[in-house]
Amino acid sequence: MAINHWPMAERPREKLLLQGAAALSDAELLAIFLRTGVPGRTAVDLARDLLGRFGSLRRLLVADKASFCETPGLGPAKFSQLQAVVEMARRHLFEELERGEGLTDPRQSARYLQARLRDLPHEVFACLFLDNRHRVIAFEELFRGTINGASVHPREVVKRALGLNAAAVILAHNHPSGVAEPSQADRDLTQRLQQALELVEVRVLDHIVVGDGEPVAFAERGWI
Repeated sequence: MAINHWPMAERPREKLLLQGAAALSDAELLAIFLRTGVPGRTAVDLARDLLGRFGSLRRLLVADKASFCETPGLGPAKFSQLQAVVEMARRHLFEELERGEGLTDPRQSARYLQARLRDLPHEVFACLFLDNRHRVIAFEELFRGTINGASVHPREVVKRALGLNAAAVILAHNHPSGVAEPSQADRDLTQRLQQALELVEVRVLDHIVVGDGEPVAFAERGWI
């Protein structure tokens, strides 16, 4: 049965307008994005098929173009639209950090760093550079590596902090394995970076490690 024959309260778009987006299932949200189904399948059916095939909404959102377009009814145009939605969400999170107020909630920066780094197939070391009131100056990916690690050079981190006139930094990197637990090498690197940045009066506020679950914050562990 076509969606326009469903009871009004069960149609995804109308349900969203009446109850808000949070009331919708993943399939219903995805159906609104898809707009139309394929012959014999409604947009909700197609959305459920996609979620079943990829295993979760997150895996669908990070799927490559070839995998995404293998599904009947989907193509490069839908892939482009979906990637645009994902990027808008990331930029929205960054605007929350960048709105001119000092960072006071560590979870806020962790959410943004998770959105930026979690699904990368290789390790990336990045920094949030902050001014003396802990307002965001910039987010930059400084080093890229392989699935197993990235070489980080403290001198380059110091150079960039000075170039941006930063007073503080939040360090971050991802673990492509999905396990966010920091290694001893991560702790040793953090200590070296703290020592190098202290020489130019730049504080390290935190080091956040991103994996599949909750990010690990060094500050919460008492390591900074």
